[in-house]
Amino acid sequence: MPLIRPSTDLDIAAIAAIYREHVLHGTGTFEIDPPTATEMGARRADVLAKGLPYLVVEDAGRVLGFAYCNWFKPRPAYRFSAEDSIYMAPSAHRQGWGRALLAELSAQAERAGVRKLIAVIGDSANAASVGLHQALGFRHVGTMTACGWKFERWLDIVLMEKPLGLAHTQPPLQDRLQSPQ
Repeated sequence: MPLIRPSTDLDIAAIAAIYREHVLHGTGTFEIDPPTATEMGARRADVLAKGLPYLVVEDAGRVLGFAYCNWFKPRPAYRFSAEDSIYMAPSAHRQGWGRALLAELSAQAERAGVRKLIAVIGDSANAASVGLHQALGFRHVGTMTACGWKFERWLDIVLMEKPLGLAHTQPPLQDRLQSPQ
């Protein structure tokens, strides 16, 4: 039975391999060159140093997907708004684990003090990601047309948002998050 858990250093190679497939063959990320496992490890360390979640779903020791959130923008005023990222191995698509993983990421982000989770989805034709986010309570707030060039074509990005916890109804009681620099 698959398990959703915090990522560890031992997961980095699998995370990098999953992301590599998305970079080389997908439009959900606008990266062109796949980052190395070392770079992916550094990115993970950066997320964790901010007190934000970085999760994996694994089955029988095999990582099926990963999800994390990071600041939406680097300025301190954005310190309660985070952008989510979720990537699944091709063999794990349409099995419900992406939904479970994003739901757990949302819950952990809220516990960390995030008040707004933002999805910046590469490619407006990415129906799977748009549908996943919509199913978990994200609402469409805009589409930016032709802002990325990959695979010899222009790609849109879809912007979606989900309020977490008290959202914008009250000021934060305390800053539990490390502010963006």
